[in-house]
Amino acid sequence: MFKRVVTSESELRALMGTPSERAIKKESTTVDEPSREFIRRSPFLLLATSNAAGRCDVSPKGDAPGFVRVLDERHLVIPDRPGNKRLDGLRNLLANPHVGLIFLIPGREETLRVNGRASIVRDEDILDSLAARDKRPLVAIGVEVEECFFHCPKAFRRSQLWEPEAWPDRSVLPSMACVLYEKLKPADKTLEEYLRESEENIQRTLY
Repeated sequence: MFKRVVTSESELRALMGTPSERAIKKESTTVDEPSREFIRRSPFLLLATSNAAGRCDVSPKGDAPGFVRVLDERHLVIPDRPGNKRLDGLRNLLANPHVGLIFLIPGREETLRVNGRASIVRDEDILDSLAARDKRPLVAIGVEVEECFFHCPKAFRRSQLWEPEAWPDRSVLPSMACVLYEKLKPADKTLEEYLRESEENIQRTLY
């Protein structure tokens, strides 16, 4: 399929160049106050994991701003809210603790990147502190921070992600529920019934 593949860092550097001093020095091994404040105001993050063989997964995590708690300058904790029970990311953590996080704030073009080592935690006091709507998570993801830095806004400028006038009409693509209905072809439900039940299930299992 691909005919010209880069196979070494020296070849990559020859093509792409070297990072500026600012790009190198912005990295920190701790969560400083500006990073803490960004996390406190972030309602959404992406969690990247991989298993022992290197197979990767990226999982979205979201809730009200402040749902991720910064415990100290080296540790933060993410509640694991109810999902589809595939447990792709959590199963990866059992085999490989390395994680990458990207925190987003709607309307902000910068993102915060955090890399480190994670574990699945069940500490009672931590789970109690992460409760939402009177329901606490069964587990949480504790992260020991190894790298923390802000990422520039170029991707958001290019994609116009926060510019509503650039957004496609919602009717351009079918919803996930519509796609699953066509894939599963349930014999006992109409499309309308399936869509209604899917939405009801989402609302019932948010927390």
